[in-house]
Amino acid sequence: MLEFLQYQFMQNAFIAAILVSIACGVVGTYVVIKKIVFISGGISHAAFGGIGLGYLLGINPVLSAIPFSVVSAVLMGSLGKKVELSEDAAIGILWSVGMALGIIFINLSPGYAPDLFSYLFGSILTVPYQDLLIMLVLDLIILGTVGLFHREFTAISFDEEFAEVMGVPSQLIYIILLALVALSVVVLIKAVGIILIIALLTIPAAISRQFTHHIPRLMMTSVILGVILTSMGLWLSYLFNLASGATIVLVLGAAFFISAILKKIWYN
Repeated sequence: MLEFLQYQFMQNAFIAAILVSIACGVVGTYVVIKKIVFISGGISHAAFGGIGLGYLLGINPVLSAIPFSVVSAVLMGSLGKKVELSEDAAIGILWSVGMALGIIFINLSPGYAPDLFSYLFGSILTVPYQDLLIMLVLDLIILGTVGLFHREFTAISFDEEFAEVMGVPSQLIYIILLALVALSVVVLIKAVGIILIIALLTIPAAISRQFTHHIPRLMMTSVILGVILTSMGLWLSYLFNLASGATIVLVLGAAFFISAILKKIWYN
């Protein structure tokens, strides 16, 4: 099974699997607890505008996606507070605008975008060394921020109104949390693509939450599950010559249903 790691591109893919599992395990825990899966999907689709901007400017699309995703996350989290607009409407507007901008930017770019498909549906097998460094830096930023604001994130995830009463600046903390979601989206883009990002952000944490509600343990379990399941999907995609992003998501989905069945058997 480990013979596929003799190739450099597979080694890069395996390292990428570890890095994306860290991001999705840590941030995904808050996404699942706070029930902000929809807004996470909005941020991931809005990030396409940053991908298109990268093609237009001739820079690494992953780099251009970082500020674009963070700005989109901040707007989604604050627009509903600033104007008379529901949060889901704000998400829908920025989701579609981000995708539309990405299409326009790519249309205006000279030449052909050969790897555009990988940003939409993922291609962990083609992650270059430079992108691994970017993913590592983003993971360190995510871990550092969670370390600084762990209590505040936990407070607003369970009861935002009570956290506000206790003196936590809940709106600011919520915006910071959405910014972390945006950074996680950038980490995950090359692995599973914009279309499938929600799966990695939610499924490992959703599986772990069936068996524990202790936040640090939930995060650690989610990261470990992410590494195991992502690596398994990566191996199966190599073995059967399948699309890597889709295979990883199918493995995650199968694991969730198996865990749900096992939980029902054990607790009954």
